[in-house]
Amino acid sequence: MKIKVIIMIFLTISILGIGFLTFYKGEKTMAEANNSNKKTLVAYFSRTGEQYSVGNIKEGNTAIIAKMIAEKTGADLFEIKVVNDKYPSEYNALVEYAKKEKQQNARPEIEGLVDNFDDYDTIFIGYPNWWGDMPMPVYTFIESYNFSDKKIHHFCTHEGSGGVKRDGFAIYGHIAQKQKAEADKKVSEWMKGLGF
Repeated sequence: MKIKVIIMIFLTISILGIGFLTFYKGEKTMAEANNSNKKTLVAYFSRTGEQYSVGNIKEGNTAIIAKMIAEKTGADLFEIKVVNDKYPSEYNALVEYAKKEKQQNARPEIEGLVDNFDDYDTIFIGYPNWWGDMPMPVYTFIESYNFSDKKIHHFCTHEGSGGVKRDGFAIYGHIAQKQKAEADKKVSEWMKGLGF
């Protein structure tokens, strides 16, 4: 009788144990599945035309870096574009235009919205450094969404003024434009530091 009871207890514990292990394994699998569903977005503002130290360009310095990041992370790309874009293509005129926008704390209207913004858990925001700050259309973009519970990483292109804080990434525009292998290496190093 005692042996029978011991065997019954042992079987009950074993069955419960298997059930627990199956349940735990299922929970772990669900967590892994949730991680695989996480999405990354690279949103960027970039300019073509005459740029300091690189001349007239057909692809913006920031756009080049944004595409490198997207390629390394599997992220979706979203270009921040201004409605009725009146930014001058000539460098000095653009500098003055950007200065005026900053002084006015302008919020230029931007084109379109990011589809399913809530699906993204990590967002990279890129821009050229204008007057030691983000261009005003980037502020419009940021103020258009709720970034709660999202990891934000920012990056900028510049020609000596830097303009990125803490864990952000800054790179010379002429390196992005004319030394793509070097730019790619620097982006990879940054990505590695972020855990990508």
